[in-house]
Amino acid sequence: MQRLVINASEIVVVPDPGRPRVGKEMRDLGIIRDGHIIVEGERIVEVGPGFERGDEVIDARGKTVLPGFVDPHTHLIFAGTREDEMMMRLDGLTYMEILKRGGGILRTVRATREASKEELEEQARRRLDTMLLHGTTTAEAKSGYGLDYETERKMLEVINGMKHPVDLVPTFLGAHALPPGRDGDEFIDEMIDVMSRVRHLAKFADIFCERGVFTPEQSRRYLMAAREMGLVPKIHADEIADIGCSAVAVDVGAISADHMVRTCDRSIKALADAGIVAVFLPGTPYVLFHTEFPRARKFIEMRAPVAIATDLNPNCFTENMQMIISLAVTRMRMHVDEAITAATLNAAYALGLGDRGSIQEGKLADIIVLNAPNRLHLGYHFGVNLVDTVIKRGRVVVKGQRHVA
Repeated sequence: MQRLVINASEIVVVPDPGRPRVGKEMRDLGIIRDGHIIVEGERIVEVGPGFERGDEVIDARGKTVLPGFVDPHTHLIFAGTREDEMMMRLDGLTYMEILKRGGGILRTVRATREASKEELEEQARRRLDTMLLHGTTTAEAKSGYGLDYETERKMLEVINGMKHPVDLVPTFLGAHALPPGRDGDEFIDEMIDVMSRVRHLAKFADIFCERGVFTPEQSRRYLMAAREMGLVPKIHADEIADIGCSAVAVDVGAISADHMVRTCDRSIKALADAGIVAVFLPGTPYVLFHTEFPRARKFIEMRAPVAIATDLNPNCFTENMQMIISLAVTRMRMHVDEAITAATLNAAYALGLGDRGSIQEGKLADIIVLNAPNRLHLGYHFGVNLVDTVIKRGRVVVKGQRHVA
């Protein structure tokens, strides 16, 4: 078995206590200076001080080594783009107004229904290539641009059939939008039926709980049905208004509640008490020209587990977790160490993946090398790709910012 050794000036371990890190411990990254990592097969077998030799050596002296980024909230599979909607927002239209005009999610639904599996796979592959170049080694991927059985199944089959170094975790998001003219309760019944027919293709079930979309009562019924089918609940909550969606996350035992822009203090405490990961998506308010972002400092102060994600979709079109770290620091006032924890270990726990997200013995060897002397360059040196090398499951897949066959 080949022995891969990484010698680095700074190794950011992100120690795993067996759960998401919370509060002040999010800044405890367990940094090793002038150290090494030894990899055998897919796993890390040793991390420690000093430099070592091996069959293959990556000389990362003067560079920083981190766990690969985990992106716990993406809408990876879609057809078409919506760049003109940004101009509509500049003209004063809101997200919900664009949606009522047949734009937004509903526009992407039409394009995705018309696209073949081959077209969706090719577009997704290009996005995954970009994600990998920027350091993402694991990502969640949702359905949700079908709103019918045929397209939802098609999307999930594409997710499950993708052959790419980035590991994908599939989520059924049948209740992503309410089609025009449909009754909400009847549509939820339909999506529960669809869920029963595609549940073998997904790990999680998600719903867009929001004013004008699906109510807390409808969301609770949908997610309880998901639990009974063996799927793990997730929920889009408190993005535009706090209507009680985060309480649904607690009621159904969700693994995460995502967006969380308008979450009240009482709900933050309930999420913290339940250990539910709050997944912040700062790229979304950024691209919507909003000034209000999730109150990360309050969540961290109240010891709620927090993670960050891209929310990659045709409305928030970014594959780059480094950009999300920058927004977490500059718009949500997170310390860069907190943002790193939120983009690695805590993000992995938001997907129920305890085998990655940190550089420790026994973990998957999902590792990235930054062309930067220390971790603080994340969020500081912005607008460029700092990732030089990506190791996925012990294999070098990106070197010198280029894909390695």
